[in-house]
Amino acid sequence: MVAAELDVTVDLARALLAEQHPDLAGLPLDVVANGWDNVMLRLGDDLALRLPRRGVAAQLVVNEQRWLASLAPRLPVVVPAPVRVGAPSDALGYPWPWSVVPWVGGRRAADVPLGSRDGLAGPLARFVAALHVPAPADAPANPVRGVPLGTRTAAVRRRADQGLLPDAGRVLALWSHLVESPAWAGPAVWLHGDLHAGNVLVSDDGGLAAVVDFGDLTSGDPATDLATAWLVLGPAGRSAFRAALAALYPADDPVWLRARGWALTMSTSMFESGPENAWIRRMGEESLEQVLADA
Repeated sequence: MVAAELDVTVDLARALLAEQHPDLAGLPLDVVANGWDNVMLRLGDDLALRLPRRGVAAQLVVNEQRWLASLAPRLPVVVPAPVRVGAPSDALGYPWPWSVVPWVGGRRAADVPLGSRDGLAGPLARFVAALHVPAPADAPANPVRGVPLGTRTAAVRRRADQGLLPDAGRVLALWSHLVESPAWAGPAVWLHGDLHAGNVLVSDDGGLAAVVDFGDLTSGDPATDLATAWLVLGPAGRSAFRAALAALYPADDPVWLRARGWALTMSTSMFESGPENAWIRRMGEESLEQVLADA
């Protein structure tokens, strides 16, 4: 885990609320997650706070604040569009923007057995189809998402060279094949950018409750998001997902080869997680197994 540049505590969060949204300051408040970039606190029954813990995350929060409100109405699933916006506070020594977002109940797909996720295939396909429309020229830039697949070669090889990956020779051989796939020739489309099993919430009935964490929101090659076929789903769900998107991305479209490549690089990145995020490493192991086992 990258070290926090600022310790985001319940006391700090409550003080920010009292300063900027005093009508919310009296609600129960508890830290529920410390991510790479943000701290999440549950606020009462229906809300949550998303506060950056390091400077590089501040622009990601701004991106969510600017774009999610306009994207959310046409997406067929709940997304955490901010309901209130927080500003930096000189008085409290907090230097970054922050958000109040809806609280969505459910479990991370990463905590649901792979064989029980098949019901997510159709809803995820509908989400991707609705999101993947041409993006405006001023959509957020992202150097590691939506870009040509070959730009990730050095990172994949570094992980292999560091001994982080099982069956590294096979991983690199597959990567060398996938990275030669034809590049995306269409318009840059809107992308979630990080559509793995930690950012997909499952409802009690096994359906798709929400897609969260749009910090990597950007535009570019749709293959980046189509990687969810390997990052979230097993073989049966993957087949259903691809079939549901066949009108948009036919089975023989090289976008699926690049998508498998994106799943490879994203899953291998999870092997860099430390013991404090053992669930992320497990997610990487599961996803890489899907990538390597697929025909």
